[in-house]
Amino acid sequence: MHHPLEKFLFCPVCGNKSFNINDFKSKKCGTCGFTYYANPCSATAAFILNDRGELLVAKRGKEPAKGTLDLPGGFVDMGETVEDGMKREIQEETGLTVTEVRYLFSIPNQYLYSDMLIHTIDMFYEIHVGHDVKPVADDDAAALQWIPLAEVNPKDFGLKSISKGVERYLAESLRK
Repeated sequence: MHHPLEKFLFCPVCGNKSFNINDFKSKKCGTCGFTYYANPCSATAAFILNDRGELLVAKRGKEPAKGTLDLPGGFVDMGETVEDGMKREIQEETGLTVTEVRYLFSIPNQYLYSDMLIHTIDMFYEIHVGHDVKPVADDDAAALQWIPLAEVNPKDFGLKSISKGVERYLAESLRK
């Protein structure tokens, strides 16, 4: 696994090879002075709850952690708000159209992609739907299922930040 900065060998502005590590999150060109910062990407995850107290979970259809449980969500695209990215990801993975999302918390994460550790900030949202909605797995989700909240086990979620997020959400739900 490589830090993303290890993959960038040439300055993206002037093309010079004197593109060197500046600190843990940046590289600087010795020729033109351009500094590139490897800031985290924005990602989302949704706690979709129906009115029976069940959580909608996905089975991951792709690596990393293929076959483990996940929450619907994904990366935010350029030019969209985090909320719009969350709504789009829910639509793509479940077919559900949601209009209201409520921000809960965030967790820093590292996501392995093409042998690079991509730093992300995973933002968790809560969404409520009726019991009669019929989600359909698509995109990254191999399957979807409703699990009673009391039966959700954070260890069944293959991505570390999602597992931590589920653990935190369940702990906070029990305090209410």
